Amino acid sequence: MKDFNYYAPTEVVFGKQSEEQVAMLTKKYGGTKVLVHYGGSSAKRSGLLDKICGLLGEGGIDYVTLGGVVPNPRLSKVNEGIALCRNEKVDFILAVGGGSVIDSAKAIAYGTCFDGDVWDIYLGKATPTTMLPVASVLTIPAAGSEMSEASVITNEDGDVKLGYSNDMSRPKFAIMNPERTFTLPPYQTAAGVTDMMMHTMERYFTKDDDMTLTSQLAEAVLRTMKDCVFAVLKDPNDYRNRAQIMWGGSVAHNGLTGCGVSDDWATHQLEHELSGMFDVTHGAGLAAIWPSWARYVLHENLSRFVRFAVNVMDVPNDFTDPEGTALKGIEAMECFYHAIGMPTNIRELIGRDITDDEIKEMVRKCSRDNTITCGCLKVLHADDMEAIYRMARG
Repeated sequence: MKDFNYYAPTEVVFGKQSEEQVAMLTKKYGGTKVLVHYGGSSAKRSGLLDKICGLLGEGGIDYVTLGGVVPNPRLSKVNEGIALCRNEKVDFILAVGGGSVIDSAKAIAYGTCFDGDVWDIYLGKATPTTMLPVASVLTIPAAGSEMSEASVITNEDGDVKLGYSNDMSRPKFAIMNPERTFTLPPYQTAAGVTDMMMHTMERYFTKDDDMTLTSQLAEAVLRTMKDCVFAVLKDPNDYRNRAQIMWGGSVAHNGLTGCGVSDDWATHQLEHELSGMFDVTHGAGLAAIWPSWARYVLHENLSRFVRFAVNVMDVPNDFTDPEGTALKGIEAMECFYHAIGMPTNIRELIGRDITDDEIKEMVRKCSRDNTITCGCLKVLHADDMEAIYRMARG
């Protein structure tokens, strides 16, 4: 078991009509001039955006709005937001949406207070010392950004997708009303559950086997998400199971399931190059990569994959053949992905064969021209990354 610090300062306001508290919470955390940041037409069409803006106005809080955030949020929108916040003297950013909107809000919050190019923060060339406070009204449970320290931004110049983590970016509050997720399309629901499960699995697949409670918490999250997704795909208005999924997305990425263990994140790093190059849905990209990664690193901790197969995927434990049990667990996960409409390889993901040149370009970006590695369970060098991409071709 590793020593650890656990820090999760976000105030969670969960339940029906929870958005009614938005003005009170914004004032509580010092907001007087707010940027309301959102994505596409759904926030307007549902009436949520107008409601949030109306509540802020009734509470005497001035605000400006900026929409247009897309999946795999773009640096150009971040720079637009930075300019707006500076011109309007914004002191608080409220993200109304899912992970992409929250990540974009975090980047804007960094950049508004940073004397330089915000992209340098994501490149690792600069470290911010302050930022605007951020909060969220969550509408798409998936990324867990509403409680996490992480954000991921795509630079259209070169299709480069990079993440940055800093505890000061953890949102001040997260408003979560499961009813706001009833209208999510099935594909988006499934991709979101895939993402939140992967946030847990990136921490679960580790060489640190002696943190029993953390492992059991992780398994509980994975089993719950796996079960609940089928219920909401059948009945989108199933409040009970929508609520489990919404809370599960936060628990999966607020650090709780990583206490005392080493994180891996190789699947995420490999997927970032997929979504950067092909602009695919992040959760679907994770599903396309993970089975190949799992088979490639299986023997780094075979017993952990056996435990996953038995405790999460309900595979009978063949004590005479641990490798067989582990492989059946990976196969069961592939069956689960297909059952909820997710791909299990790159061909299924993008609808065609990926080329050798595209693989080499993804490896080049993921390894930063062979200068960095990724992963912890097995440290992946450029040749390992290429091998996994080739296994994942389909």
